[in-house]
Amino acid sequence: MQVANAVIELLLSKVVTLGNVQAIVDGFAAMGFPNCGGAIDGTHIPILGPDHQPSQYINRKGYFSMVLQALVDHKGRFTNINVGWPGKVHDARVFRNSGLFRRLQEDIYFPDQKITVGDVEMPIVILGDPAYPLMPWLMKPYTGRLNSDKELFNYRLSKCRMVVECAFGHLKGRWRSLL
Repeated sequence: MQVANAVIELLLSKVVTLGNVQAIVDGFAAMGFPNCGGAIDGTHIPILGPDHQPSQYINRKGYFSMVLQALVDHKGRFTNINVGWPGKVHDARVFRNSGLFRRLQEDIYFPDQKITVGDVEMPIVILGDPAYPLMPWLMKPYTGRLNSDKELFNYRLSKCRMVVECAFGHLKGRWRSLL
């Protein structure tokens, strides 16, 4: 607990920061998605079964875990994290109860920087998988029958969202105990 508290108090705010928003937006634009401020996803961190409400910590794959939700930039650097929810909790619920969701909803996380796409003004958005709710500031892939425009959208979104999957891979590769 002392190490965890020291990491939170001394290291977290220095390592997990939003950084230069324009550089992030430009990075995602170069990857094919305009006005994007990050990619979000959740991963499960295995834990020993707790004494209190152990069934809440068993995830859909059948092992005890806690959920780590992260927003990363175009280079896979963590810009926001939320950790501590039991493994049984769905990604969308973790997100809706996070400080990131509140700040995005209140339009205070990113600067007010909109672009016009067709006839719609688009704010800086984040990219999520189908588990996340579609919001004016959160894009997720189309589902069902897709025309070529929707397939292209999904391809670009998926290409940019891969940075969060890779970030989790790097995190768990460096800190093997997280596997």
